[in-house]
Amino acid sequence: MSTEGGTKAVVAALLANAGIAVLKFTAFGLTRSSSLLAEAIHSVADSGNQLLLLTGGRRSQRAATEEHPFGYGRERYLYSFIVSIVLFSVGGLFALYEAYHKAREVHAHPHDLGQLDGRWWWVPVVVLGGSIVLEGFSFRTAIRETNLIRGDASWTEFVRRAKAPELPVILLEDFAALLGLTFALLGVGLALITKNPVFDAIGTAMIGVLLVAVAVVLATETKSLLIGEAADPAAQDRIRVALESTEGIAGVIHMKTLHLGPEELLVAAKIAVDPTDSAAEVAVAIDRAEAACRAAEPTARVIYLEPDIRRPGGSLV
Repeated sequence: MSTEGGTKAVVAALLANAGIAVLKFTAFGLTRSSSLLAEAIHSVADSGNQLLLLTGGRRSQRAATEEHPFGYGRERYLYSFIVSIVLFSVGGLFALYEAYHKAREVHAHPHDLGQLDGRWWWVPVVVLGGSIVLEGFSFRTAIRETNLIRGDASWTEFVRRAKAPELPVILLEDFAALLGLTFALLGVGLALITKNPVFDAIGTAMIGVLLVAVAVVLATETKSLLIGEAADPAAQDRIRVALESTEGIAGVIHMKTLHLGPEELLVAAKIAVDPTDSAAEVAVAIDRAEAACRAAEPTARVIYLEPDIRRPGGSLV
């Protein structure tokens, strides 16, 4: 469900951002507003990011090979990390550069609103207002799909703990987009009301800072997934209970888990068996334990169980 919901949210965001980018570039061509240009580039970056997420999801479904025996599930994490780099550079740094460039123009011509003061003064207000509505529909889709899987977790906990990267990325991107549009609308609106173009530059700078901050959060969370995260505590508990309740398994000595992808978990555990059991009996117990583990946690696709025995006092032989 997380993969299907994530794809639906990504497609909704892609369609919204592609349409919004066209509107913003048209408005920028008529008004030459730096806030509108920063927002237009932001929408282009977001559209490219959604294409990257879809590409990562498609490539992650390739079958395992001899060179990559655990498959390609982590490609989704890789492409999500690339998204954070694009958002940081194409979105955030460009907006900050454009704010700097606009501030220099304002310093040289403090009362020149340029084409914002012409007959197209209403264009940025209408475009930004319409963009907020379209972005709101995309954000609503992401929220609806997230609510299907986040359970009792808060929004912050979901973004930090989610193993499937698409929904957290779209949530943060859409949230940043709505805030960025608000900043742009404030900047352009105040520039028109006060006849002072410095507000347009300030709005652009606020957009840049916002995008850089969101990109850093995305990069930090995705980096953790790339390095390798364990299953969440609830999944680990389900696996441990399943192993310990299996006939022929005396207990779990220690266990480690690792996400090979959002829906693929590696489980490696040392299990205690009765020292009087034969090799055949131990093999049967391990087979039962693997089946119980997969039944309790369907994402446990790759399982390695190492049998061991304990001394009468409880220590390992």
